[in-house]
Amino acid sequence: MATTSQGSLRQRNVPGSSKQKNEGSADAGPVLDEVAKPSKKTSGSNSELNYRIAFGVITVLAFISRFWGISHPNEVVFDEVHFGKFASYYLEHTYFFDVHPPFGKLLFALMGWLVGYDGHFHFENIGDSYIANKVPYVAFRAMPALLGSLTVSVVFLIMWESAYSLPACLVAAGLVLLDNAHIGQTRLILLDATLVLAMACSLLCYIKFYKLRHEPFSRKWWKWLILTGFALSCDISTKYVGLFAFVTIGSAVIIDMWDLLDFKRPGGALSLREFGYHFGARALGLIIVPFLFYLFWFQVHFAILTRSGPGDDFMTPEFQETLSDNIMLANAVNIDYYDTITIQHKETKAYLHSHDAKYPLRYDDGRVSSQGQQVTGYPFNDTNNYWQILPPVDDHQMGHHVKNHDLVRLRHLVTDTVLLSHDVASPYYPTNQEFTTVSVADAYGSRADDTLFEIRIEHGKPNQEFKSISSHFKLIHNPSKVAMWTHTKPLPEWAHKQQEINGNKQIAPSSNVWLVEDVPSVPEDSPRRVKEERQVKRLPFLRKWFELQRSMFWHNNQLTSSHPYASQPYQWPFLLRGVSFWTQNDTRQQIYFLGNPIGWWIASSLLAVYAGIIGADQVSLRRGVDALDHRTRSRLYNSTGFFFLAWATHYFPFYLMGRQLFLHHYLPAHLASCLIVGALLEFVFNTEPSAEEPSHDKVGKKQGPGPQRHVTARERFAGQSMVSAWIACVVILGLALAGWYFFLPLTYGYPGLSVDQVLRRKWLGYDLHFAK
Repeated sequence: MATTSQGSLRQRNVPGSSKQKNEGSADAGPVLDEVAKPSKKTSGSNSELNYRIAFGVITVLAFISRFWGISHPNEVVFDEVHFGKFASYYLEHTYFFDVHPPFGKLLFALMGWLVGYDGHFHFENIGDSYIANKVPYVAFRAMPALLGSLTVSVVFLIMWESAYSLPACLVAAGLVLLDNAHIGQTRLILLDATLVLAMACSLLCYIKFYKLRHEPFSRKWWKWLILTGFALSCDISTKYVGLFAFVTIGSAVIIDMWDLLDFKRPGGALSLREFGYHFGARALGLIIVPFLFYLFWFQVHFAILTRSGPGDDFMTPEFQETLSDNIMLANAVNIDYYDTITIQHKETKAYLHSHDAKYPLRYDDGRVSSQGQQVTGYPFNDTNNYWQILPPVDDHQMGHHVKNHDLVRLRHLVTDTVLLSHDVASPYYPTNQEFTTVSVADAYGSRADDTLFEIRIEHGKPNQEFKSISSHFKLIHNPSKVAMWTHTKPLPEWAHKQQEINGNKQIAPSSNVWLVEDVPSVPEDSPRRVKEERQVKRLPFLRKWFELQRSMFWHNNQLTSSHPYASQPYQWPFLLRGVSFWTQNDTRQQIYFLGNPIGWWIASSLLAVYAGIIGADQVSLRRGVDALDHRTRSRLYNSTGFFFLAWATHYFPFYLMGRQLFLHHYLPAHLASCLIVGALLEFVFNTEPSAEEPSHDKVGKKQGPGPQRHVTARERFAGQSMVSAWIACVVILGLALAGWYFFLPLTYGYPGLSVDQVLRRKWLGYDLHFAK
């Protein structure tokens, strides 16, 4: 078949022939069959040496950029108030609660333990001095700085292991090296350095595992499979968004398994038994092993945190009984009929409250109320929160204990009325029932059924005694089976902007849980308040783990309130705004979390270019025009496609989230976009000319004695392409270096900037301080 001039489209056989299918099946997956060490791609041992030298240099630069000036500022910055505090709690064995899994926080605690820190400082406020409080903060910051430096090295290794040229490796790693966001996030006591490194390691380990696909079940094959699973476990054990890495690797595994199922695959078809072995091995290495490691970090978490602490309130009384020194449980009082109690909502901390005011005749939307007495949630404790607990029939003797599943009535002492719920819509929720009160006479007369409520203790046993503090319960309206519930949206002025109390038809949610905060009718010196020394109880690990998981997921989903520096996913690839971390008014210094705009815009642009290349290639193939050789297309779809998959799976899921989002959530996706930049540099400046080049085309015959050396057009093309690739590499990294240097004062927090210098850096929506 005739060929056209170099660089033009070449007509080939229509894709889909038997030969092409067999070749393609061998290449499906994240890396190519042709993948080898770059030293094999070019002749001579110098190539391997060049990669090693470049790897060493870029690793040293990564450590310098992350550790340079790490002691500044010497005070608490941004979310160091959280993760530094958690490290201190670990060192004090004090139980705390956080919405993130424990692995990243355990690394900080390990560093504190290694330097002999006792956890005395609790990082209460941004701006608190580390020096005055004698905190080894540099050691704490050194942990993420170390991990962030290694991330740059891992990016280089990902490209190297995928057999990309040295310029491609340097561009990908250099964009991460010179990115202000990656630097800024890894110089402080934050979790993202651990998360991003674990994500990058999962890509690297899976590539090394995939390269051994022709040696299944060998020792190295198992090693890299297990290491991939371990990296995935570290990812999700740091933050739950680490699940996205499972989606990335899982998608590649599904493609790989689909090709293994092909009976036409090179090397012969697998039997169903052999296929089952492959499936089982991957399930073991990428699902079971990561899950076991995930459980292991929680076991360490529970083993360390043995003392009562600020996290107790998030857990059930049964869980709290496994912690020593729990004051709340020690002060629990058995509740008797006719006791006066105050009832508090577990999550919002509002008290069940009532007062003389009535519900308005009509609400703003036109619905009609009962005009009964208001029942609300009130954040402060006063006498309007006092309720007397009454039996269903007034024949119980004083001193009779209230128990789980008992039916009771609640009498509001100040207004001498009884709590009631009925089939009238609440102020804000037309589907939920209104709570009000009626007279005592009606409560034991015509409205007797509507004033009956069931005490349903969470995880309680039959006849379990109802206690203050320790008995978390749901108050279930007996006739209608709705649960008493409240929320934080305040009622209008007619209710003094207090919280709405209503009947929730969904009984299961934990937001329906209340507790008796105190029993005012029992004097402090009463024998009922005298308790024996309590023994610490034990709960099975899985029960504690399940309870903590439920609480973590629930509170994570509640992070929906607005934040001045929150951003939306569509803003991230274009770096439209950042986050203020720290300011110092006297010196006009500030740390503003922001990526390198030039690097981010290059990466985002090439994401669109990659999508365009794939689209154009597909259209060309539809028209019978094949512009790419097999190896180039295989690398473009499989290796670069794997990086694009990593970017997409770490980016698009955020559009489905309703919680607060910030720029740092894009860092794993940004790393993947840097890999794509390196891969596309190799694609554009391809050092491999067309395989259809005429073999007789030789030029540049060497003169003189000895064997003649012919320089083929292929070699000349490769040399020119490599020069072009190096030029592009230098240009891209030069631009990135300029962007890094320009925004350096905002990343490192010094030097302070004048008004004019700040204004010159106020690109797009960057809401910088000291701009006037």
